[in-house]
Amino acid sequence: MKRILIPAGGALLATGLLAAGLATTAQADSVYASKAMAKDAAVAKAIANFWARTNGAALKAATQSDVWTKTDVSQMQSKGGYTSDTKPGSTAPIGEETKTESKVQNVNMPKTIGKVFFVNSKGEKKWCSATSIQSTHRNLVSTAGHCVYDTATNSDLMDKWVFVPGYYQGRAPWGIYVGKQAFTHYDFDVYEDYDRDYAFVTVYNGVSLGGGEAKQVSKSEFDAYQGIKDAKDVRVSREEYRKGRLDPNTADSYWRKKGSASEAAGPDYPGAEVEKLEVTQAKYQAAPAGKGNLRKFGVPVTENVTYNEAIAYILKQKPDWKVGDAFPPATDAAPATVKLDKRGNSTITHYYVQQWVKPGSDAEYYKTVFFIIDGAVKDAGRLGDNVGGQGFAWNQPTGKYVRVFGYPAAPHPDGNKAYTGVTPKWCYGKTSAKLVGSAAKKIEEHVALKCAMTEGADGGPWLYNYSNSKRLGYVNGVTSTFNDQDKNGRVDYISSPYFDGETNTVYKAAAATYSGKIL
Repeated sequence: MKRILIPAGGALLATGLLAAGLATTAQADSVYASKAMAKDAAVAKAIANFWARTNGAALKAATQSDVWTKTDVSQMQSKGGYTSDTKPGSTAPIGEETKTESKVQNVNMPKTIGKVFFVNSKGEKKWCSATSIQSTHRNLVSTAGHCVYDTATNSDLMDKWVFVPGYYQGRAPWGIYVGKQAFTHYDFDVYEDYDRDYAFVTVYNGVSLGGGEAKQVSKSEFDAYQGIKDAKDVRVSREEYRKGRLDPNTADSYWRKKGSASEAAGPDYPGAEVEKLEVTQAKYQAAPAGKGNLRKFGVPVTENVTYNEAIAYILKQKPDWKVGDAFPPATDAAPATVKLDKRGNSTITHYYVQQWVKPGSDAEYYKTVFFIIDGAVKDAGRLGDNVGGQGFAWNQPTGKYVRVFGYPAAPHPDGNKAYTGVTPKWCYGKTSAKLVGSAAKKIEEHVALKCAMTEGADGGPWLYNYSNSKRLGYVNGVTSTFNDQDKNGRVDYISSPYFDGETNTVYKAAAATYSGKIL
């Protein structure tokens, strides 16, 4: 067991949760610290609405956490390692408190896993992996400490923190669970010690989305509404667009998508179309035949016009021309040739060459229709009642088999992107004691597993004694770091803090804490 000590006479520079204010609770034995996230039901409801509105647009816009850089993905060294501080122990998963273990070995994804979504200090929407875990009030989530506390900027808790079990592309099948109180180890909270990179978060009862009746409203009503809402763009005519823009009550609902001009292209460009470009008789006669830009376009076109129409065209070529003067030369503005005949046989002859283009587009006109959905948010009940909860184990020996689950998404250090983050993945193997080479993160007591999952999987559970038929096991670690052991630019090992007796102290404090309902 490692403890960070303050030198005698040294000053303590408080950072993290403690620096955020006196609302932080630090126990006398300096094992754990906790802080309120969504302080009451009203704040929690607003957070749930932030993620749920417009069909989960904010959930879809979030990207995986980006705590780790390419230089952070380094080798591990087999030095030192953990030391147990108490006897091994465990807490059974929800529903397994009095049941025997299963021996089935079919791989099934646990129902308890999902993503935690949050907004970091930069205002970016991010996510990590996490799991529901056993607790007195069935309201607890296990994840990595850096998925709760913003270590990247040494600031406070992540904002708008929620857990969505079973998340898939904007859908929350079991509801959205807003974080109420975060529990971390004191050393992670104050010193950002990644040997304590774990967190337990109590969550309010979930809110479920769906149902309710859509009601069309004005833009101002839409902006003011704090519940579930949606907006749809409907194409309209130019005439309706102009009328709508003139009405002060609807002007903000109408908008125009600008058209694009055609662009010059070659005749073999996919989708290219030929246009005719009018030129002088001399240029036409000099142009070659065949298909291509500036080649002849058909034969000259002669139109019969009145005498006065012919005169008007000549004046385009030379404004001060008078009848009896020599015919002026053709110009680019008026390239045709003119024949004057007072008897009514005047003509204008046009000459064309080919101009191949990539077609442009016309302007499009739209009206945005706004809807609010009354009654769409409902109480979904307690997290553990809906998806269950994994057990918890501490001070277990290494060299035991574990299954690790998560949502990897980031590319490997060499740029190869093997995962999408859309669906959960898993790794299986024996843990080994390793020292991850990151002095800045104070890592000395991590355990490691051979696994190629990348960032996005951080916070995901390491499940000991996992039963594939019951989809339950014991959380004995959380993914914290990603490592390239053979230096080939690919993640091949992941690591977790060692869960010891002090981890159990943090867990027990969180597991006994009540959270309540939003609605």
